[in-house]
Amino acid sequence: MFRRVLVANRGEIAVRIIYALKELGIESVAIYSEGDRDSLHVELADYAICIGPPSPAESYLNIPRIMSAAVISGADALHPGYGFLAENPDFADICERSGIKFIGPDSRLISLMGDKIAAKKLMKEAGVPTLPGYDGEIPDVKTAEKIADEIGYPVILKAAAGGGGRGMRIVESPLELNKSFSTAQSEALASFGDPRIYIEKYIEKPRHIEVQILADTKGNVIHLGERECSIQRRHQKLLEESPSPAVNEEMRRKLGEAAVRGAQSISYVSAGTMEFLMDKNGDFYFMEMNTRIQVEHPVTEMVTGIDLVKEQILIAAGEELSVSQDDVEQRGHAIEVRINAEDPEKGFAPSPGKITLLHLPGGPGVRIDTHIYQGYMIPPYYDSLIAKLIVHGRDRNEAISRMRRALEEFLVHGIATTIPLHQKIVEDPRFVAGDIDTHFLEGG
Repeated sequence: MFRRVLVANRGEIAVRIIYALKELGIESVAIYSEGDRDSLHVELADYAICIGPPSPAESYLNIPRIMSAAVISGADALHPGYGFLAENPDFADICERSGIKFIGPDSRLISLMGDKIAAKKLMKEAGVPTLPGYDGEIPDVKTAEKIADEIGYPVILKAAAGGGGRGMRIVESPLELNKSFSTAQSEALASFGDPRIYIEKYIEKPRHIEVQILADTKGNVIHLGERECSIQRRHQKLLEESPSPAVNEEMRRKLGEAAVRGAQSISYVSAGTMEFLMDKNGDFYFMEMNTRIQVEHPVTEMVTGIDLVKEQILIAAGEELSVSQDDVEQRGHAIEVRINAEDPEKGFAPSPGKITLLHLPGGPGVRIDTHIYQGYMIPPYYDSLIAKLIVHGRDRNEAISRMRRALEEFLVHGIATTIPLHQKIVEDPRFVAGDIDTHFLEGG
């Protein structure tokens, strides 16, 4: 087992990892920028090292500085969290070469699944359903036109190295294709340093369904059910729940089997997530695999009782999974909302500043993952996520009622937040009925 782990992240996920390390009896090392000197993860860790100025490029994305902190602190492992360098194969490779265990899959797997074209080919070969399209890079717009004519409009252009909606364009007709192709290529190059584009059939009003998997070094691979992540803004998730109101037991079995089969086909090791799009007929198609812990992992923890971060650490230490597939049981319903320091009334403009008053909700079935406290100054340099509010109920109706109550009690003064938006969502009759898709907010 590890003696000391460096947490190569910040905010609520750094706090979450430190909690898991404390429960496992492992010492924690926090890294922080000058802009995060007063962040909660710095106070909670056993050791803390400043790695540079507030700019992410000079701190949380600066591999030499992070590795120096790992060596100086005597850490024998490193947890990347999510975002920043969590899916950077070069970072994982440097950790491996430095004798510091990267808590996640190895660099080969991160690289393999980070290439959306390669990942789709592999999943198709493994028998995982994939969207109709072209299984390779589209070299030019003429090729794109030919493929689009074959599979039929609408189609979607995606960046091969993409994620988060960048380098992605929906094309409704041949007239739009030329401009959209150039725009997608330019955006992909600017965002990922890789202009490669691929094309797929576009599913109108799909649901975004993902399956959590765990895989150890002994060859055991299990799934922990699905999460519904359809409520999004600009391809960024806002609210997640488990189980999905659209998935029955037969569909759940098929989704789980497909996710496990896909992970087994590449000899995956660690926690990971298989992401699917589901159409109105309940048919699902592989979209991508995330080779890290997800922001929305708590809803799975709430319904299964399994600590995913602890399992991820134990897997990296060479331990066998603490549960088998037969042990996994979903109990009740969980919902998570992401509380961002943004103003929905002003186009979701960032809202950094000092929290002058903070009251966190409590009571049965309520969990808060956060790094904020009263008097904390939200810095302007990073992602706007400041807290995750997670509730659990005996069923979906109770979970919704509990979320309404918790949101009403959640007070953050001094900055604008997305709490009012979430209050509208959980009151919306379409959400209550489970009638949601990835365009939910556009139709609201």
